[in-house]
Amino acid sequence: MAVKIRLKRMGKKFAPFYRVVVLDSRKKRDGRVIEEIGVYDPMQEPSLISIDSERVQYWLGVGAQPSDAVYKLIKITGDYHQFKGLKGVESTLKVKDADASAVAKEAAVKAAADDAEKRKAAAAKAKADEEAAAAAKADESKAEEPVEDQASGEAAAEEA
Repeated sequence: MAVKIRLKRMGKKFAPFYRVVVLDSRKKRDGRVIEEIGVYDPMQEPSLISIDSERVQYWLGVGAQPSDAVYKLIKITGDYHQFKGLKGVESTLKVKDADASAVAKEAAVKAAADDAEKRKAAAAKAKADEEAAAAAKADESKAEEPVEDQASGEAAAEEA
């Protein structure tokens, strides 16, 4: 069976994204696939390329032929060079920088978590102080009760 690695189009009009799939070369573009091994989204900046390197190596090893578009993608990710055994060739994949808004959002979440921890610690300390005060008050009342009992016991003894 002739096996190809190619792109399967997904998405809607004017907003395509693709799945990198392994299928029989005689099947339709969007036909039944053997395995999905990645995702390619050209609409993002930079383009999202997520391909399972281990599975690409396996399929290339058993003779699957990549289409022209997939060939370019696996060269960008460095998988093709790795398959061919070329040393010192790294991926040319561009990584999206973290947006300032994402960094600010992460900082806000961290600050909120720290604030929540401080409030929780303060509440626990206040509760511990209340319990200590209640325990001290209970100790005082227990200490006073035997004195009253002794006084009432003495009064009863005097009456008799």
